Amino acid sequence: MTQLISPEDPQYFEQSSYEPYDRHHYKVVIDGNRSLVFEDYDQMRSAWFEHLRNWENCIVEVIDAKKESRSSTKGFGN
Repeated sequence: MTQLISPEDPQYFEQSSYEPYDRHHYKVVIDGNRSLVFEDYDQMRSAWFEHLRNWENCIVEVIDAKKESRSSTKGFGN
């Protein structure tokens, strides 16, 4: 049997960062033909537990969020 780390143990942690996490978006696909996209995990999770978890054929896809580059070489000058 695996022993869990006790909350009093210095190796125990609940959260590794308090900064906003925005690397992913979440696409909920309903019956394969309808979808909802959430940019925030907590919003997707709330919708899932309040409404979507009871529907059949409903899945969540994790999508990499695209960040715009501020060092773009397109535009005027050079």
